[in-house]
Amino acid sequence: MIDLRSDTVTRPTDAMRRAMYEAETGDDVYGEDPTVNRLEAEVAELTGFPAALYVPSGSMANQLAVYAAIRSGDEVWTHVDSHVSIDEQGGVAVLARGQLRTFTGPGPAPSTEWLEDGLRERHDIHRAPPRLISLENTFGGTVVPVAEQRRVADFARANGLLVHLDGARLWNAATALGLTPAETARGADSLAVCFSKGLGAPVGSALCGGADTIARARRARKLLGGGMRQAGVIAAGALYALRHHRGRLADDHRRARALAEGIAELPGLSVDLAAVHTNMVFVGVPRGRTDAYLAAFREHGVAAGASYGGAIRLVTHLDLGDADITAAVDAIAKAAAALA
Repeated sequence: MIDLRSDTVTRPTDAMRRAMYEAETGDDVYGEDPTVNRLEAEVAELTGFPAALYVPSGSMANQLAVYAAIRSGDEVWTHVDSHVSIDEQGGVAVLARGQLRTFTGPGPAPSTEWLEDGLRERHDIHRAPPRLISLENTFGGTVVPVAEQRRVADFARANGLLVHLDGARLWNAATALGLTPAETARGADSLAVCFSKGLGAPVGSALCGGADTIARARRARKLLGGGMRQAGVIAAGALYALRHHRGRLADDHRRARALAEGIAELPGLSVDLAAVHTNMVFVGVPRGRTDAYLAAFREHGVAAGASYGGAIRLVTHLDLGDADITAAVDAIAKAAAALA
């Protein structure tokens, strides 16, 4: 089976397993795990933030950022289709007791007009006070121009708001943009990055931010049961991935492009090639037939996932080679022909 459901399905490489086996460990709740400490220091330096915190998941990293930034009753602005909005079980309301205000549009960043309209209401006693703008890069595999992020960050800074960047796949964005991770994240007050997606580590994400943000997030991590003990065993996998797997992300992007171009030629399926920036391909299928196509793909040896609007999502990753992409296109062609 060629597994294209997500880049989270990868397995540790042999070298990564050795690094995990040999990892120095200590009690991380006491700040005594040397491998975790190295990982946090390296990811903070790489992304341009004063400090970082290793956490079990990207959702926890995002929610800790919100928790550290807002107070009960504050408002968080984010895209209606963002991970924070729809994929974290209402965590902003449940954990930080904040309220989401969502914007829509073809891009993942709010227009200046939308921001200005929201700001006009900040002193209205009937309204929740805005405090945080949450952005995402990549956004559904699409790279957000750095200029767009900085436009929002400049607006936020000028008006007393904070900006969080959900950079679960920031590594992919930086690779596609030809920038460093720090350049890609510039302007954000906090940043979430993932090690178990594009980089192929088995566990973990990090929240990056200022010293006060990370101190508050560290307490909240313990509150939520995320205080890990000898976490160096898994942090070593993340550290290995950070050091050795960022440079190969361009291969994932190249393979996603080849996959998209192959599928775009098939009858009954559609792909917006202009939207294939990184390692994700979204395939349009006839309305109401997503499940049938997913089943047919699997029957012919390709595992895929459903996405918003009935599209099928395919994600390239560490465990796939060029031959897998060729085989996947062939299998998808047979599946499409069977349903035609």
